[in-house]
Amino acid sequence: MTKGSKSPSEATVKKLVERYNCPVPFHEVRTRFLGTIASPTVSLSPLVVIKELWDGELPIFDSLDEANELISALAQGLWNDLTQHQKRSQPFRLVRLPMEPNKANLGGFSLVRLQELDGFIRGLFNGEEEIELPERAHEAIGHLDELRSIMAGFQEMTSRDSNVEPEQIDDFFTQLPDLTKIMETEIHEAVLSCARARRQSLEGILTEKPTVH
Repeated sequence: MTKGSKSPSEATVKKLVERYNCPVPFHEVRTRFLGTIASPTVSLSPLVVIKELWDGELPIFDSLDEANELISALAQGLWNDLTQHQKRSQPFRLVRLPMEPNKANLGGFSLVRLQELDGFIRGLFNGEEEIELPERAHEAIGHLDELRSIMAGFQEMTSRDSNVEPEQIDDFFTQLPDLTKIMETEIHEAVLSCARARRQSLEGILTEKPTVH
């Protein structure tokens, strides 16, 4: 992508990811990138994270142009666009999903939300079992874990052979918009909290008075 050129749309990046049979669904790619961007651990380059999407190796390309197209769309397009969510004025949004109340849609909805939450946590922890987070980010992760359990419950229920009453489905679907909004809020608060902590740490380093010998 040349200087001054417009970033590809998420729909365009999604098609590229699917063309190269990425094992990670695009909605999870988005949140994994966002979590990695926010992570307080040692920063990984976008290229390293992109390779991890294909289990550590880039897909096979027919030409250098194809490789550049994919890497540019992900690293300079999607990645850079997601960095904007480190601002309060740029809230993050999860993917929009079908909201017609039926068992199949509930199963699909809960699976996508599970993958999105797992992607964000994986990116945030960046391969570590434990990380030190700012208080608000730590609180947000606790809330996201609770929301993940709710989605896992929906997923388990819809994956079983047992019937789910239509009234139950309708009731669950009335909850989904609010649950999604809470997820988005907590993800964004975690990102903002980590970004704020990094800025404060950097400012402390930059303003520290040199020792006089």
